Amino acid sequence: MASGPNDMVTSAAHWSLDAARGARDRPAAALPVIGAGDIRPIVPGHDLWDMWQIARPDGSTVIVDGRSWWFFLATPQLDDPEARHDRARMRLTSHGADGWRDHGWVFAPGFTPGSREWSGSAVLEDDDVTLTMYFTAAGRTDGPPSFEQRLFETRARFAVTDGEPMLAGWTTPIESVAADGHWYAVAAEVEAPAHGIKGFRDPGYFRDPADGGEYLLFVGNAGWTDTWPNGVIGAARRDDGAWTLRPPMVDALGVNSELERPHIVMRDGHYYLFWSTQARRFAEGIGAPTGLYGMVAESMTGPWRPINGTGLVASNPPAEPYQAYCWWVTGEGEVISFVDYWGLDGAGLPADPAGRRARFGGTAAPWFRLAFAGDRVTIAA
Repeated sequence: MASGPNDMVTSAAHWSLDAARGARDRPAAALPVIGAGDIRPIVPGHDLWDMWQIARPDGSTVIVDGRSWWFFLATPQLDDPEARHDRARMRLTSHGADGWRDHGWVFAPGFTPGSREWSGSAVLEDDDVTLTMYFTAAGRTDGPPSFEQRLFETRARFAVTDGEPMLAGWTTPIESVAADGHWYAVAAEVEAPAHGIKGFRDPGYFRDPADGGEYLLFVGNAGWTDTWPNGVIGAARRDDGAWTLRPPMVDALGVNSELERPHIVMRDGHYYLFWSTQARRFAEGIGAPTGLYGMVAESMTGPWRPINGTGLVASNPPAEPYQAYCWWVTGEGEVISFVDYWGLDGAGLPADPAGRRARFGGTAAPWFRLAFAGDRVTIAA
């Protein structure tokens, strides 16, 4: 382990103020405005948001019967969509030539050790049968409401028969790795501060083709400083069958508090580390947009550099700065997100639950593809 705070700081690639400020006013990164024709519910009467596909260990998307298989966070539609985070559960869907199909809840109520289920990743092992789900348990089933976050994993058998999936025999969830308070702050707040909660969530699996090493990436906050914002992208490596915490891969000290849903995509010998963040999570005065950001390197050990010099890959358009969130890049370079608050026509976020309900999408946003060229990653024409 690192011998002290200075080692922790120097071990991570720093997302600098200059780079983040450079993400302002980048029209080429702006996505098209989402319109009413793009709002197509996947599960009627339900909101769906953060998503991840069943992938193989090499990051490629699993296709069975011509369909990809996706987990979303979901709830029945609530009066206030902002309350969805306190009720989130995972739901299985699939996507094919006919669009989306719903396949129901993933776990039985009370199966997971949290009071709700937050984001993660899913890997189908080389046997084409064993599926491992990495996920965040938020709160505790036997405790008071809180924003505690812990990383868990469970396995099941996955099969598809006549277009219908089966997930059977989920194993008892085990905690993958815990925040140490040293590199990573313990996320266990009872109430959410105005500037945002601490994080230890969103486990994203990655197998390094260079040596077969297995990693879990996650969003966290620096454990060695109380300076805010202090977001980091953390990592654990599997050694002798057990996950061991590694130093942060990226820090955004003084820049940003939440580098969410980190995941790595390989392309032409480059490692592309992507994450999402919201404009309100940047330090005051930076002015960078809500969007998909990332860094690039030639190995897991770096050096990691901001993609496009700024980190910004794709963003909500200035006309609709809240329209989508949680961009997820597949191994094939396709990008999905969910429709957040759309059709505001320049207005701010609705202040009342009814206003939010009327403008919350709660479904998949339009897909797009990325074009990769070394340190440059752009929206494909």
